[in-house]
Amino acid sequence: MLKLFRYLKPFRAPIVFVLLLVFIQSLSDLYLPNLMSKIVDTGIVEGDVPYIWRVGLIMLGVALIGTACMIGASYLSAKVATGYGKQLRSRVFNHVQHFSLQEFDEVGTASLITRTTNDITQVQQVLVMILRMMVMAPMMCIGGIIMAVEKDAKLTLILLVIIPLLALAVFLVARKGIPLFKAMQKKLDKLNLVLRESLIGIRVIRSFNRVDDEKERFQAANKDLTDTAVRVNRIMASLMPIMMFAMNFATISIVYFGAKQINAGDLMVGDMMAFIQYAMQIMFSLIMVSMMFVMIPRASASAARVNEVLDMKPVITDKLESKKDTGLRGYVEFDRVTFSYPGAEEPALSDISFAARPGETTAIIGGTGAGKSTLLNLIPRFYDIDSGSIKVDGIDIRDMAQEQLREKIGLVPQKAVLFTGTIKDNIRYGKEDATDEEIRHAAAIAQATDFIESMKDGFDSPISQGGTNVSGGQKQRLSIARALVRRPEVYIFDDSFSALDFKTDANLRKALKGETTEATVIIVAQRVSTVMDADQIIVMDEGRIAAIGTHKELLETSEVYREIVSSQLSEEEIA
Repeated sequence: MLKLFRYLKPFRAPIVFVLLLVFIQSLSDLYLPNLMSKIVDTGIVEGDVPYIWRVGLIMLGVALIGTACMIGASYLSAKVATGYGKQLRSRVFNHVQHFSLQEFDEVGTASLITRTTNDITQVQQVLVMILRMMVMAPMMCIGGIIMAVEKDAKLTLILLVIIPLLALAVFLVARKGIPLFKAMQKKLDKLNLVLRESLIGIRVIRSFNRVDDEKERFQAANKDLTDTAVRVNRIMASLMPIMMFAMNFATISIVYFGAKQINAGDLMVGDMMAFIQYAMQIMFSLIMVSMMFVMIPRASASAARVNEVLDMKPVITDKLESKKDTGLRGYVEFDRVTFSYPGAEEPALSDISFAARPGETTAIIGGTGAGKSTLLNLIPRFYDIDSGSIKVDGIDIRDMAQEQLREKIGLVPQKAVLFTGTIKDNIRYGKEDATDEEIRHAAAIAQATDFIESMKDGFDSPISQGGTNVSGGQKQRLSIARALVRRPEVYIFDDSFSALDFKTDANLRKALKGETTEATVIIVAQRVSTVMDADQIIVMDEGRIAAIGTHKELLETSEVYREIVSSQLSEEEIA
């Protein structure tokens, strides 16, 4: 957890001020019992009313100073902790933005959400406790012992017996609780994962009547977390009864032995009352420490999980010096590329070589699992290849800054993704400074104008989370419009026409051809009708290129392509 506190540098000034306020508050709390003993032993015993008023006013002033310091310290510590939490969440979020898909696969989306929210909240809460209690507790404990010894050294022996017993109890409880806190955070990850899958897949769950099964799965994860939480809270809850028993036993012992000393004339009543106050302060400081032992183990487990994310170095990084543009626009070249997913036994792609040029359409077709989408994901450098090279505009993409590379690309993913906002906002996501005219033009090319204008607010119509208020085909067309408004050098369509009817598909490809005369277009598709007019068609089979050519050439030379065509088109259509 200490490693995370290196991010507290911007808050050094308010932290120092908090510590100063806590120090002053502690001094006032330690000084008050001493003033009280003076009032009792001097003012009341001797009947000196002016002395009582004078010391009483001093006590009131000290109490007011202590109260003001306590309020100020509480306010500033809360402000520091919330500011620190905000900065840490931003740091984690920004760091995660640089992750490649490999890191996302390794940690898991559900776990990243838990670490960015719940885990950082745990660290934030314990920071407040540290600023308020971790500083005050030692001061109160040490100061209380010094003042207690000054009042009566013999009665202090009672504390020497009780304090070690309390420390032992705190140690034993913390030792049992720490492993359970770590387990709780992992089980919280699991619960978050189950909940997230249930919400995302609600349509599938209901269509297959698996609602009861999902309830059972959620209940199992929920019960597992609850059982662990109950167990750890039972262990931690035992601290408070032990503390209260020790405090009450200490008070009884002090009164018993103190009364004997008062009777013998060795101790004043006020001093005994002050000694009881100091004993309570020492005990309360130990309770504060025990509360820290309750919170720190869980915060430590959370801090370790946050550190794990922050210490994770992205596999894909930019070189210190990126190569400058060569002047080419839209040239994509694969040269003997081989790629394997992390942990896979066999390469997903092997010995891939082809070139795509501006003004041409390159189509990729093949069976399920042939490696089509994997090939496209390598162009924006979502993954790094094992061997070979991928060049865009004559530069190896590993020698190019990722931002520079992706500025050249307009990607329409296989699964259309829309964001909360308006239709206009979603299309403008492709180009931040796009004008309304550019947005309308992109929508027209994507064959989206008709359904957009039929909506109540047109381009200002709202899109709900995940685009659930539009159909699959409408989502795809808006995703295509988002890529078109960018006017990139390379258009990548990953099976982006699958949800469109044949007429819309044909109209879109016809409009697209006039729009992309100076750009390179790479299309992955399942339909032969979508790819048959392409300048070159790449036929994929089991991670390798089976053949490259035009539609007519492949019908004559590629058996794999002929099988795909014959499965979709009649003999008359093929002819």
